[in-house]
Parts: sequence; structure tokens; C-alpha cells
Amino acid sequence: MKILVTYFTQTGNTEKVARAMYGVIGAQKEILPVDKVKDPSGYDIIICGFPVHAHSVPVPVEHFIKQIPSGKKIALFATHGSLRGGELATTAIEHAASLASTLKVLGTFGCRGKVDSKIIEALISKPEHRAWAETAKSAVSHPDESDLEDARHFAKKVAAILT
Repeated sequence: MKILVTYFTQTGNTEKVARAMYGVIGAQKEILPVDKVKDPSGYDIIICGFPVHAHSVPVPVEHFIKQIPSGKKIALFATHGSLRGGELATTAIEHAASLASTLKVLGTFGCRGKVDSKIIEALISKPEHRAWAETAKSAVSHPDESDLEDARHFAKKVAAILT
């Protein structure tokens, strides 16, 4: 049995969470950025992570999910500047799950991640984005150890499906 932990990252948040997950999986495993995965068909479970961009799934991750053969098992995780369980982050994870409609989704996980200050500065002056930008400022210390521990727990649960 083989597990792939794959991720797309720009700030390092999602990679940090992916590495925490990878570290607790005891099965045969591999960790790669989504753009380095040549053939997803060789894995029994794929754990795929992404940062929430503009309240959605980044295009490289959309393309990756769509290339996974039908029936494969996948778990999804996301990093975001919103509060855990917030509407925008939840919507992005739901979108990712809908992209995986021909796959067996084993679970989803989300945690906060530091948002680039340039993005916050650009959006805080816009009334329609001000509340999100204010919330995103408070994610500066994330993902923190508590987030990473939750991610490890999620990965152990997903990997246990193989045993």
C-alpha cells in the first residue's frame, strides 16, 4: 500500500502542514508538490493540500485532481487566512470535493495559515473584503503547533484506512 502526500504552496504554509502529515504516516509513502506528480494512479491514497486562493482552489490543484483516475481514494486539506470552519474556507474545501466527484473522498481538513501582508494591505481598504482582511491579519502565527498536531491526527486517521 502506498500513500502520496502532495501539495501546492506559495508561502510555505501548505507545505509545512503536508510535511507534518507525511511525518506520521507509517505506510510506504511519498511527498511531492502537485506539479511534480507524474502518475497519480500508482497510489492507494492521495492526500492533497492547497492554500485557499480567492475563496477557491488554485488552478494547479484543480488540474491535478481532475487527472486522478476515477475511484481512487483522496483526502483533501487546505490552509487559509479565515477562521477555522469559516464560510470562505469551507466553500473552497467543498469546491475541491466537488472536483473529486469521481473519487472516494476519505475526509477533509483545514487550518489557518499566514497570509501575505501585501494581499491583506490590498484588500483591507475595500469594504467588501475588509472583514476578511482583518481576520486574516490574526493568522500571522499559523500554522502553529496546534494546527500541525491536528493535521497529524487527520493524516493518521486517513492512513489507518489502509490497515
